[in-house]
Amino acid sequence: MTAVLAGPTTRSGSRDLAGTGTLLRLALRRDRLMIPLWVLLLGMTMASLGGSFEALYDTAAKRAELAHSMNANASMRALYGPVFGDSIGGLVAWRMAGFGAVLAAVMSLLIVVRHTREEEETGRQELLSAAMVGRRAPITAALLTALLANAALTLVIAAGLTASGQPAAGSLALGLAVGGSGIFFAGVATIAAQLTESARLAKGLTGVVVGLAFVLRAAGDAATADGSSPLTWISPIGWSQHLRAYAGERWWVLLLLAAGTVLTACAGYALTARRDIGMSFLPARPGPARAPASLNGAFGLAWRLQRMTLLGWAVGFAVAGGVFGGIADGASDMVGDNEQTRRILERMGGAQALTDTFLATMVGMLGMVAALYATGAVLRLRAEETGDRAEPVLACAVGRLRWTASHLLIAFLGTAVVLAAGGVGLAIGYGSTVGDMGGRFGSIMGAALAQIPAVWVLTGLATFLFGVLPKWTTAAWGLVGASLALGWIGPALDLPQWAMDLSPFSHLPKLPGGDVTALPFLWLLLIAAVSTAIGLVGVRRRDMG
Repeated sequence: MTAVLAGPTTRSGSRDLAGTGTLLRLALRRDRLMIPLWVLLLGMTMASLGGSFEALYDTAAKRAELAHSMNANASMRALYGPVFGDSIGGLVAWRMAGFGAVLAAVMSLLIVVRHTREEEETGRQELLSAAMVGRRAPITAALLTALLANAALTLVIAAGLTASGQPAAGSLALGLAVGGSGIFFAGVATIAAQLTESARLAKGLTGVVVGLAFVLRAAGDAATADGSSPLTWISPIGWSQHLRAYAGERWWVLLLLAAGTVLTACAGYALTARRDIGMSFLPARPGPARAPASLNGAFGLAWRLQRMTLLGWAVGFAVAGGVFGGIADGASDMVGDNEQTRRILERMGGAQALTDTFLATMVGMLGMVAALYATGAVLRLRAEETGDRAEPVLACAVGRLRWTASHLLIAFLGTAVVLAAGGVGLAIGYGSTVGDMGGRFGSIMGAALAQIPAVWVLTGLATFLFGVLPKWTTAAWGLVGASLALGWIGPALDLPQWAMDLSPFSHLPKLPGGDVTALPFLWLLLIAAVSTAIGLVGVRRRDMG
């Protein structure tokens, strides 16, 4: 029908891109809140980080000492990479080039998948394709939206750092490093959107690629102090660091990001032309003729829908825990006598011995990332509802509360499983390094499981939004993002304690090694229980769909 509407005189290339401008305007309108929030929060956070470093390290000698101590320790290199320059701008680039690239990648994958695979999954793309919309128009509009978002992010970072007094060339290089990484992973997301049948799987597959890139970069930087490891150069996140903003910029590294973007985007275009709308290259396998007994009841269905996601997160946490546990033994040498650096690390992980501080920091990071799993598990309820798959279930003998509780049970218990897997990996990685597999196993596992109440608070808030404010359910991602930002960037920005306390994770004891009291756990569990209960009441009373 598209070909007929386009007319016989229209060339094939024009037909394929017909309607791109209209879809681009639609995408920008739909993302008119999400994109500015991502851009402004990430961009202004990076711009303000320079002032914090300037206050903590007000002399060149202090900055040089910090750079030397960080480069001498594999643990910190694995987290942030090597310090290529000891200026204020160089320290900002060291602290944020890698993490900024990860956050830009997450923004890009959300944009691309939302305007490609999610449109097909909901059936809207088929309706649009019945009009004058070319076959490659949706993927082009999605890539252009991601391109504009990352270009805006680049400008905000560059302008903000330049306005704060940093050299313009280095500010532009850091902005391009972060924005270029985001555009590269937008191309990766286009490939994932062709391979899978659901938006959830496309996001998960792209997230796996982002995580693998981060792990490769971390392993490479832990192995070498100058960033010369082949593992670092394999990782696109490593490319963003090797642009070396404020440290003799290597502008040619941008060619790697550009070439990678072109290759991934071209692969996405090629795959788009070889499949039907709504189909994928990794289609879901047909089930058996008779349903197994495990599918009896609402919980069996919820488990079937979410089990592979839970397995993937558990495996990922176990691997990440093993990597970080293996580099924890060198944490005690990473700051020397630098009290300012010690203060930052203690705010992140506690005031114990620095090895325990490093382990506590890693456990805290695992807890904050686990909130992404829990929130996604809750939001699966909204996806089932808006995808008209919940209504047939609820039309039978399954009640609303039982249907909702079945998914919530997996979200709450799955959090414990994921964190336990991360704790096992962290304990094994650390134990194998120090030659004592059982000595710290219990304390590290306890520290990992102690993150559960804070994750459950965010899980309960997501349930509250789903039950009471269903149209705002996706705001749960904003709550998780705010907690991540406070936990990762707040200590370096030296934010006041009241701001740090907005995150539920700041109320947990810093384990292993810290003092444990029951009161914070009780308050967090109470908040989680109340918000979940209110959400269930809302589900029972509101209209579905």
